[in-house]
Amino acid sequence: MIEPKDRIIFALDVPSLDQASHYAKLLAPHIGMFKVGLELFAAEGPSVVKEVLNAGNRVFLDLKLHDIPKTVERAMSVLAGLGVSLATVHTTGGPDMLKAAVEGAQGKLGVLGVTVLTSEGGNPQTISDRVLRRAETAKEAGCAGVVCSGLEAAKVRQAVGEDFFIVTPGIRMADDNSKDDQKRVVTPGLAVRSGASHIVVGRPIRDAADPVQAAKAMALDIEKAG
Repeated sequence: MIEPKDRIIFALDVPSLDQASHYAKLLAPHIGMFKVGLELFAAEGPSVVKEVLNAGNRVFLDLKLHDIPKTVERAMSVLAGLGVSLATVHTTGGPDMLKAAVEGAQGKLGVLGVTVLTSEGGNPQTISDRVLRRAETAKEAGCAGVVCSGLEAAKVRQAVGEDFFIVTPGIRMADDNSKDDQKRVVTPGLAVRSGASHIVVGRPIRDAADPVQAAKAMALDIEKAG
């Protein structure tokens, strides 16, 4: 069984290595993994990955690679050498690109296919169908999992089975009305009940008066979800 806290991936959406190091040390006992995204990687490069890893943490590198298959394969091979646990590609690149990403990973990390961004709006049924098609394509290509909203997690889980990561961003506690640029949001507990294996949380923890207590509250919400 996965401990509730280990289902939480904290998004290091900060502009500098110093800030990333601060949160990595502060939250390490209370979450399972740290996400390094575009902003931080663009600012600090592989050094920030090494910093977080050297602190004894696991890293989810969220760069959403999207290019011709050979380029993505080579890029993923480089990322595999950094020691990260998970890395993302965008499923709109198609099955050949997804397969190339998996080949480039060489079994050293799990490739996650990003389906539809949680900032995207539109008809819920249309989005849900799109997410499901892309998730099935990702599984057929050999990806370890997908990134999708908690609103689609149940349908995806039913389609792909249990041995597949479903990583869900767009997480807010029930009493948090600040969606920011996220349009499709769910609570931690609902995400896990719906089939998510992990949740990605940034601002609700980072901007809290007490980030540690915010992380603990999310873990408790997951625990109550059973």
